[in-house]
Amino acid sequence: MSTRFIKILKHPIVVSILLAILIIWGLIYGTLVWLDSYTRHNEAVVVPDVKGMTIEEAGRSLDERGLRYNIIDSVFSKDVPPGAIVEVVPAPGSKVKVGRILFVTINANTSQMAIIPEVADLSFRQAYALLRSLGFSHVEVKYVPGDYKDLAMGVEWKEQPVETGRHIPLNAHIVLVVSSGEAAPDSMALDSLNVLPIEPLDSEEENWF
Repeated sequence: MSTRFIKILKHPIVVSILLAILIIWGLIYGTLVWLDSYTRHNEAVVVPDVKGMTIEEAGRSLDERGLRYNIIDSVFSKDVPPGAIVEVVPAPGSKVKVGRILFVTINANTSQMAIIPEVADLSFRQAYALLRSLGFSHVEVKYVPGDYKDLAMGVEWKEQPVETGRHIPLNAHIVLVVSSGEAAPDSMALDSLNVLPIEPLDSEEENWF
């Protein structure tokens, strides 16, 4: 029985099949080992909390962990110093593979600017919505005497009128001036007018006539 089995194993077809199986198994094993090494399987680092750091400080911390970063955006925030990191993706505390690129948003040195649009003769709702859509987050409303109710008349900043087309920081506190629809009160009443009193004529002057 064993002799017959040995003869079968020595058959060219069987040898070819066994050799093919061995080669395929070797290729699969080698591929798995390569993928494991390439993807650094089971190798992970924790994303450090670099919020509030400058790019230089964060860069050193990320380099120590084998991580890289790309600056993808800038915003303006009063919560962190200018040039500091505001947001990191993936978030701090996440586990990532060595060599992972982190996406960083930094704080701009100055607030973003926007152009004051033409708001005169627009309704209050239209003018207010237009300013908010441009990014102005602090818009107050001031009513002043005027002929038409709820009609926008202009924009003020730092108690001064702002001309159309001027660049203003988006975080500025601006005032939308709106007509109240009421006439301005008279500056002086009739009894306060500077009118000389009429003196009565004496009897002799009356008799002269």
